[in-house]
Amino acid sequence: MSKKVQAIYLWWHKPVIDQELLQSLPNLKVIANSGVGMDHLDLKLVASFGVKMANTPRAVSSSTADTGMALLLASARRLVEGYHIAMSSGMEYPAADFLGAEVTGATLGIIGMGSIGYKIALRAKTFEMNILYHNRTQRKEQEEQAVGATYCKKIDSLLQQADFVMVAVSLTPQTHKLIGKRELELMKHTATLINISRGAVVDQEALVTALQTGVIRAAALDVTYPEPLPRDHTLLKLKNVIITPHLGIRTDMATFMITEEAAENILAALNGLPIPSEVLPS
Repeated sequence: MSKKVQAIYLWWHKPVIDQELLQSLPNLKVIANSGVGMDHLDLKLVASFGVKMANTPRAVSSSTADTGMALLLASARRLVEGYHIAMSSGMEYPAADFLGAEVTGATLGIIGMGSIGYKIALRAKTFEMNILYHNRTQRKEQEEQAVGATYCKKIDSLLQQADFVMVAVSLTPQTHKLIGKRELELMKHTATLINISRGAVVDQEALVTALQTGVIRAAALDVTYPEPLPRDHTLLKLKNVIITPHLGIRTDMATFMITEEAAENILAALNGLPIPSEVLPS
């Protein structure tokens, strides 16, 4: 069947795309990825075989932005800790010093202002948050005004001012361990880090130290490295961390929309038309 295969639809990084597979499919024209992140693909290798690539940014932006805001709110109001208190056999009422962080009026720093980052800003505006963002390129003035966002050319400026730092970038060689010891130490000791991008964007060992020593207040992570974490990993034992199992795009509607967008990309490629969400090797 190898000569008949013209398209591959990748779901959750399967099948693995390597040189052996590409060599075995001489008529392959396109690889359509489910989701935005393409870090599991060697883009230059795929392109060297004349194969086009596409992702599904339109389908996943809303559900991922919802997940980011859910993590922010859950961490700020200590919902997971509160749940365990409420469910405990001896619970009567939370201690007087069981206090969360205020969201309304707080400053949110968004690192990565693509489609997901922008939708996070739209949601944060509803919570009356002050919004800063850092991105490779500045958004148009009318786009900034629509969400009340201020551009920080340097990431350091954002980190020093934000009460909540939301990471929403793609994983590339340039963003690998983008948030490390230096960056964490620039943050307020009352700040929370939220990561909805890829685990390797954050230096996890530096994050553990920062959480243990009070360099930052808390973290909320939908992604880790690896996934899942080893069961004895320190992050799983800290009370000031919320970890979810990469739930960003996991809704019934997003799953349908991802498949629909991927099918559009495949059909366009097979018919020699412009691919709506084509991804080019950098």
